[in-house]
Amino acid sequence: MSKKKILIIDDDKELTELLSEYLSYEGFEVAACHDGVSGLARAYDMSFSLILLDVMMPKLNGFEVLKALGGQHKIPILMLTAKGDHDDRVLGLELGADDYLAKPFQHRELLARINAILRRITIVKQNDNNNVSQKINNVRLEHATREVFCHQQLVELTGTEFQILDLLMNNVSKIVSKNEISEQVMNRKLSAFDRSIDMHISNIRRKLLAFCPADKLKTIRGAGYIFLSGEIDGDKG
Repeated sequence: MSKKKILIIDDDKELTELLSEYLSYEGFEVAACHDGVSGLARAYDMSFSLILLDVMMPKLNGFEVLKALGGQHKIPILMLTAKGDHDDRVLGLELGADDYLAKPFQHRELLARINAILRRITIVKQNDNNNVSQKINNVRLEHATREVFCHQQLVELTGTEFQILDLLMNNVSKIVSKNEISEQVMNRKLSAFDRSIDMHISNIRRKLLAFCPADKLKTIRGAGYIFLSGEIDGDKG
């Protein structure tokens, strides 16, 4: 069984060496880049299973790397942000990061987050093998290719966004709580003040509305989110 490959993009060489040694000991193959330009070039290498992306770096910072990728990457990205910097976390998720972890962090916490993301990817690939196509309300999910279409137009979603939309469509017309989404998609319990699910939902809604004239994703305050079934006003034809 081949090792999972992780790309670390971080200008802190001492931290990168420590993480590389630790993750290698845990059975991963690790590559590292120390600036955003070289990191962006390696980020297109589909042999990587996950990318650890720091925010503050020379040449291109983490946000600029995400902007260059354009939210269309298929490799999950875990952002490494400054502790307590809420704006960095929100912006990272808006730009297509799958999750974030605040520095400084315990190595075991990082490993748990990495394993949770990789377990999620494994489940997605198993579902993809079923070649299931699902269509509700002019939105179509193609599991074989992990593509989403709205009114026959391709909607570019990240892996995490695809999984969240899939979960909501599998529970069409039912309220799905943030806790359920966090546990079933992120593979972790929702922590206090964690806005990651809100940001992913916001991204999905924005991307769908670019092609769909009606908002199919509704926020139920204090309860969660719901994907609507049936014809919606403004979405006829």
